[in-house]
Amino acid sequence: MPNRVPLILADGNPLILTALSEVIEGDGGLSLVATVKSVSSFLEAVRRAAARVAIVDWHLPQGGAEPALERLREMENAPRVVVYGSLDVPGIVRRSMAAGAAGFCPRSHPPEKLLEIVRLVAEGQMMFPFTDVRALNTDPMGQLTERERLLMTALARGLSNKALAREFDISVNTVKFHLRNLFEKLGVGSRAQAIALWYASPSAWRETA
Repeated sequence: MPNRVPLILADGNPLILTALSEVIEGDGGLSLVATVKSVSSFLEAVRRAAARVAIVDWHLPQGGAEPALERLREMENAPRVVVYGSLDVPGIVRRSMAAGAAGFCPRSHPPEKLLEIVRLVAEGQMMFPFTDVRALNTDPMGQLTERERLLMTALARGLSNKALAREFDISVNTVKFHLRNLFEKLGVGSRAQAIALWYASPSAWRETA
């Protein structure tokens, strides 16, 4: 149907994939153009199908939603992504937003709520749970130590691990140790996500002013 929003559904659980597919196909405003079960098949579907929105399970096989979202940044005309997953995962809403998602729906919500979020995201809105978005407005960089802030500032300049080791006069292994602790504290899974969160933080502008 020409007026329906083309949609990709990505979930590794075949039961959930089938159940959500039936709900989506029964919706008059959405058109399911692909169902996939892994990150690689999701990225391939994005290349083949002209989808406006994608629903991606946080724990999608082959790495989860975060690497999938990072890869989408390299693609032209990539769909806007709604991540869905359990709020029991630490920092899941913040990490979804930092990775580039346009919306998040908890698994505890009924399918109708998920589809409502999809429709609003297709219209250009950002849809995240209110309480978690409010938490995002508290600067996550405020919890870093002075040394961690210096490390984060250097990381945001694009320095490699070897360059960071030279700058701080420590070993590369020590750099890796500090980065792991830094990423865990920020609730992110990679340097790209940490840098994205840094530039979204008021601290970045205070540091570079």
